[in-house]
Amino acid sequence: LGPADKFDAQVVRQVAGDVARYLRQKGIKKAVTITHGAGIGGLEPMISGQSIAEGSLLGLYKFGSYLSAGKETNSEIKELTIVEKNPKRAKDIEAGVAAGVAVAEGAILARDMVNEPANMMTPTQMAEIARRVAESEGLTLKILEAPQMREMGMGAFLGVAQGSDEPPKLIVLDYKGDPDNPGNNLGLVGKGITFDTGGISLKQAGGMEAMKGDMAGGASVIAAMKIIGQEKPKINVTGIIAATENMPGGSAQRPGDVVRAMNGKTIEVINTDAEGRLVLADALCYAREQGLNRLVDVATLTGAMVTTLGKACTGAMGNNQDLLDQVTAAGKETGEKYWQLPMFDEYKDLIKSDVADMKNSGGRQAGSISAAFLLAEFVGDTPWVHLDIAGTSTADRTKGYQVKGATGVPARTLAKLASNLAGNGG
Repeated sequence: LGPADKFDAQVVRQVAGDVARYLRQKGIKKAVTITHGAGIGGLEPMISGQSIAEGSLLGLYKFGSYLSAGKETNSEIKELTIVEKNPKRAKDIEAGVAAGVAVAEGAILARDMVNEPANMMTPTQMAEIARRVAESEGLTLKILEAPQMREMGMGAFLGVAQGSDEPPKLIVLDYKGDPDNPGNNLGLVGKGITFDTGGISLKQAGGMEAMKGDMAGGASVIAAMKIIGQEKPKINVTGIIAATENMPGGSAQRPGDVVRAMNGKTIEVINTDAEGRLVLADALCYAREQGLNRLVDVATLTGAMVTTLGKACTGAMGNNQDLLDQVTAAGKETGEKYWQLPMFDEYKDLIKSDVADMKNSGGRQAGSISAAFLLAEFVGDTPWVHLDIAGTSTADRTKGYQVKGATGVPARTLAKLASNLAGNGG
């Protein structure tokens, strides 16, 4: 398990994932293990049980929906038993395993959604998955269609959607864990671009197939709401997903167009491939209208973030240090890493426009930060954190509990954040 000074729950997750895949490769269907680290390692039995369950299930993940029958030759592991002779510890481990299964199943939902091809994972299908989650977890679901969004003045969102034949959806999931205290709330907002061609500012063909995953932020919010619905923390959580395609159809918006967001602010569209911030602008406005007093948005927003941080950690920006620290702390517990980038006032100059209140692209300089500054225009003084998962939404190799393809980041962190805020009294 490695050096004692570096041992933690993340090590258990990683080892469990590697070992589970090794056992599957050997054709083993049943296995028995002890609680890693719950002895001299110093982990609580519940944490060890949860980490083993998470790591094993996530490490065994495979996306094979479109493989012909008979392509898979390895047998699946049917049963993993954790042994413990102390009844009290065994009970704690059992509770931890149940929590780990719930968290892993949520992250797997996000992985499945991101791995789906875009001809299947349309905005309508995202809304259907949200409906299933709402039904299974007792959440409230609302779907706003284009006419409703138009009536509400969501010009930034609809500007992106107008080039596609697929109808856009604003998906709203509500969990009421503290109904007597409506101010104890958290808003999770996800970018759900189910395919991003770049629009009129068309992307290069090479690698464009990966843009089926441009809805990873929205998928992680739906997955987090599933986990939250199962864990039932004492806090009210609203998940908002702005789902549409970004296509270069005959009615697509053009570079130079000016759109007006829900709060009345105007945006000059310099680059139609900087579309995520446009749909999030209206989604964040909508979140504020719902009375949400803490906001976390999640998006595969900028290629600049991949250049800056690679796939090791997610970039975090915002206007409230306490909330940023709480997100980072939740990530430390789940093993999902975050790195805070600066929001110095000088960066705001990058999105100044001559014809509108702002422009949607600040050019090559500090691309991730200038994108965050545009989003900041739509949150006001509401405590807000922006997570750019452009690098961490996918893994390029299999290691530990991460499997090549979609990762499910940051669904586990979002659920843990809600749990921690509830535990701290909101």
